[in-house]
Amino acid sequence: MEFAQKITRLPRAFDAERALQAQQLFPELSGELLALVEGAAGCSPYLLSLMSREATWMSEAFDAPELALRAEFARLAEVGAPDLGSELRRAKKRVALLTGLADLGGVWALEEVTGALTEFADLSVSLSLRASLGAEIKRGKLPGMTEADLGTLGGMFVLSMGKMGAYELNYSSDIDLICLFDETRFERDDFFEARKAFIKATRAMSAMLNDRTAEGYVFRTDLRLRPDPAVTPVCMAAEAAERYYESLGRTWERAAYIKARCGVGDVAAGEAFLETLRPFVWRKHLDFAAIEDAHNMRLRIREHKGLGGAIELLGHNMKLGRGGIREIEFFTQTRQLISGGRDAELRERRTVPALARLAEKGWVPQDVADVLSTHYRAHREVEHRVQMIADQQTHLLPSSGEGMEQLAAFMGRERASLEAELRERLEEVHELTEGFFAPDAIAPEAAGPELETLDQDVISRWPTYAALRSERGTQIFNRLKPDILRALALSSDPHAALLAFDGFLAGLPAGVQLFSLFEANPQLVDLVVDIVSTAPALARHLSRNSAVFDAVIGGDFFSDWPSVAALAGELGALLTAEEDYERKLDLARRWNKEWHFRVGVHFLRGLTGAEEAGTQYAQLAEAALVALWPEVVAQFEEKHGPQPGKGATVIGMGSLGAGRLTSASDLDIIVIYDPEDVEMSTGRRPLATRPYYARLTQALVTAVSAPMAEGRLYELDMRLRPSGNQGPVATSWPAFKSYQQSEAWLWEHLALVRARPICGLASLGTEFTAFRQAILAEKGQDRSRTRNGVAEMRSKIATAKSPSGPWDAKLGAGRLQDIELFSQMGALAAGGASVRVQAGVKGLLEAGLVDKAASQALMRAYRLLWALNLSTRFLSDKPFDADSASVGAAQLVLRETGANCLASLQTELQSCANAAAAIIAATLGGAGDEG
Repeated sequence: MEFAQKITRLPRAFDAERALQAQQLFPELSGELLALVEGAAGCSPYLLSLMSREATWMSEAFDAPELALRAEFARLAEVGAPDLGSELRRAKKRVALLTGLADLGGVWALEEVTGALTEFADLSVSLSLRASLGAEIKRGKLPGMTEADLGTLGGMFVLSMGKMGAYELNYSSDIDLICLFDETRFERDDFFEARKAFIKATRAMSAMLNDRTAEGYVFRTDLRLRPDPAVTPVCMAAEAAERYYESLGRTWERAAYIKARCGVGDVAAGEAFLETLRPFVWRKHLDFAAIEDAHNMRLRIREHKGLGGAIELLGHNMKLGRGGIREIEFFTQTRQLISGGRDAELRERRTVPALARLAEKGWVPQDVADVLSTHYRAHREVEHRVQMIADQQTHLLPSSGEGMEQLAAFMGRERASLEAELRERLEEVHELTEGFFAPDAIAPEAAGPELETLDQDVISRWPTYAALRSERGTQIFNRLKPDILRALALSSDPHAALLAFDGFLAGLPAGVQLFSLFEANPQLVDLVVDIVSTAPALARHLSRNSAVFDAVIGGDFFSDWPSVAALAGELGALLTAEEDYERKLDLARRWNKEWHFRVGVHFLRGLTGAEEAGTQYAQLAEAALVALWPEVVAQFEEKHGPQPGKGATVIGMGSLGAGRLTSASDLDIIVIYDPEDVEMSTGRRPLATRPYYARLTQALVTAVSAPMAEGRLYELDMRLRPSGNQGPVATSWPAFKSYQQSEAWLWEHLALVRARPICGLASLGTEFTAFRQAILAEKGQDRSRTRNGVAEMRSKIATAKSPSGPWDAKLGAGRLQDIELFSQMGALAAGGASVRVQAGVKGLLEAGLVDKAASQALMRAYRLLWALNLSTRFLSDKPFDADSASVGAAQLVLRETGANCLASLQTELQSCANAAAAIIAATLGGAGDEG
């Protein structure tokens, strides 16, 4: 027999007389299979009663248990409505006996046992609803519906909730159902009649399954998880339910929908309904406030059930008590609610697989997930056995010593070892989960003399801020406050750090989510103190966009920087999964903010230097354009048709083209298209080619620069296009080439030195690169024109733009802009193969315009100025002021420039700039040296 071959464990008969009765029911059995039957009957009067009724069926089922189960399900599907209630009760006995013995003998794993019970529940609900709704259709009570519509229950669908939704039904479980119907399948005048029929059918279904007759019952059916059950009918319109969840839905209802599954009725309508609830269940930002909500639910359950206090085994509630099943489920579901909005792979209904996913993604330590999974399975098996004894919906361990002896025998264990193991498991679960939901109380803020150094007048005004106006926000913040104050007191400049944190706190529009996140991730307190005390610009950004902290705890925040292709691929996949265009744009902004924040934090913490940070800022911008361009094009093409001609490419200019940006850089771009003599597009609203590409370019500008709910992505600057602001926003490829060859000014050729394709039509980008090099090589031959033109441009820039002060790294003689312009002359002389300043300086050397010592001095000045520029732009959007800079800000600038103090740095800065200015002036013949 297949069943006998898979037995891995055996119960012991607690009552020898009942064991003997079972032996007589199955005279053909022997060996372990007989021992299993005797042990089961000797411990469970309920299982013995099932054996006495279904011995013949069970004897045959031993040969192939899975086939026997399928055959029973198939038999039920053929039963007529008048006999259905009776036959479902008979099937319930068979399923209960088969799954009970398979569970006790270890023939089926826990998941197979609960899966079989759940499949039977699905089938029972489906068949009983078909019968009851069929009766309504026959009576003409469901407008417009015939028996042909019973396959989809006329638009009705049933959501299986809780353990039924997760295929985790226990041995004697209620089934939690929410019954809804698709109101759009009915005319407005027929709505109330249809609703009445669905309500009647639902009640009939519930009675068929729930009512106890001489033959027993099928399932206890609970319909109270529906919205506002005290005032709503047992079956309600999906649209009404959706409105409820959008306006009144609570955290416990969000948690309930983690396991929700539509397996009965109009499955398409059910899945569509669940999709509409996705934003309600799965929040777009990490939702750490769910932790406190879950903790409060746990406390309410404990208080209501009287389950507080130390663990006492006798009478302990294996589901709701300390260390019980619900603790593990709450732990798992809360972590899913926190992060499942950002990661769809975490939206797993089943508890053990969900723990595995959470561990895989770094949300739960692997060892914790393993321990809780093991204990969850063990707890469920104990729960099954206390329910099997008398088919009672109980979760309580026996309340007497004799009862514990019986349970131990049922599990094939000795009482002492079972009790020791149970206590150990319960205590370990409680310790792991309690630490997550309710960490140890924080010490009073008065502790530690260092706190006395902080200005109490500043601290006293915090309760007036918006983030602390809610009672809940204040409660969480008060638990955090000691650690925050301690971190501020221990910073390099406590008073400046306190004032900076005060500004950050004042700028927060709300606090519950952020404070909950800090409480769950204490390391973020140190990070935010670092940020506010060092980089005010980043702190202001944080106060408006605190959701970027999500990225810090997302698992790979401190991993290696990915490639542009990987970044663009990640964003592209997110945008593809979103259908609404405006949501795509907001999604791109949220994504960009998180990665932008990551670059900033790595730079702040010294994990990257100025050179690397500048490259990462540029690669991030490039990836955003690469991913967003196809979405802009697709949206535009829906109305105006495919791009006429070959298509367009986006060219990065300036710092974007050179691949080096600061944290606050705009993006310089131009758009070039190849019309290939095509005059019009072919869409619903066709456009002539020139206005087509002009409007497509404007669509890109809007997609990137328009202020939306999530702000702007980047500011775009298109003034480097041919003819500047006077020229068309998109330039045709023939016109661009003609202009560059015969009309462009020297400064426009110099701008091409830092131009490169970013996204769009790849073949056109390749043509552009080849043309760029050819035109630069051609124009670079006239050294005299270039020298005089650069000298004139340098003089005009010096006249038009004055440096903000001695710390201005960008403007002024021998500063960044001056060196970059000079290097472009070298790049032009070398044919413009590279977009980097280093290549331009090398070109100056190779052309004999400067000697090796001069080229080294130029690069030394450029690297120092770049490090200073990126650091000071990162710290603040205001000019750097050494006298007012915080200790943290000064330390960051010194770290990046390699200087010992700000005074020596200022001296070195001026010395390097003077040297660079002298070299430039000498090379240009003195012209333009007025700057």
